[in-house]
Amino acid sequence: MLEVKNLEKHFGDFVAVKGVSFSVKAGEVLGFLGPNGAGKSTTMRMITGFLPPTSGTAVIDGHDITSDPIAAKRALGYLPESAPSYRAMTVRDYLAFVASVRSDACPDVKKAVDEVIVKAKLEKVAGQTIETLSKGYRQRTAFAAAIIHDPKVLIMDEPTDGLDPNQKFTVREMIKSMAKEGKAIIISTHILEEVDAVCSKVVVIADGEKKFDGTPAELKAKDPSGKLDVVFRNLTMKQ
Repeated sequence: MLEVKNLEKHFGDFVAVKGVSFSVKAGEVLGFLGPNGAGKSTTMRMITGFLPPTSGTAVIDGHDITSDPIAAKRALGYLPESAPSYRAMTVRDYLAFVASVRSDACPDVKKAVDEVIVKAKLEKVAGQTIETLSKGYRQRTAFAAAIIHDPKVLIMDEPTDGLDPNQKFTVREMIKSMAKEGKAIIISTHILEEVDAVCSKVVVIADGEKKFDGTPAELKAKDPSGKLDVVFRNLTMKQ
């Protein structure tokens, strides 16, 4: 469903991402873990086509993001960190705007909006302007915009960062629901509890390099204590 092949990104002499490769199948939720500055967001932006790679590529539902970007992006939903929106618009009007932009996948705009409002549990605030919403509801609105065209691959950058426990629980349940529908999902995060909460696979990155690729159980097994924070610290600390 998604295959990342030797992605590398140079900013002048600085190499931010160094030949990162991994894959995500339908129904899997991959936790893309790393400390701040590890190269997570840069990798996400290359996968989604927002940033051209220096070398390497990503294949989304059989479409190469570098050579066939339009087809690749049709199969992709992207929730960036601090997702932008038109805050003066109501939730419903904003989602209708997004659906109209995605008209090839959303021929019935009203139906698409009605369905995604239910999926994202936005019924109570659908008529409110986005600027009046709590951070949790703004995040759900951004989530709804990312999935309104029913993408096969969903990429989320720090989806629960800054949310309170109840809001985190709601967003995580939404992610689990998407996985059950057969989506391939990547969650970029530095929050270790996300692994136990929603992930079936884990990739750890530090200093732009992949340090681990496997299941949460395999990650925990790398230390006798079975504590993720210990394993994470050992994998990501600079040598």
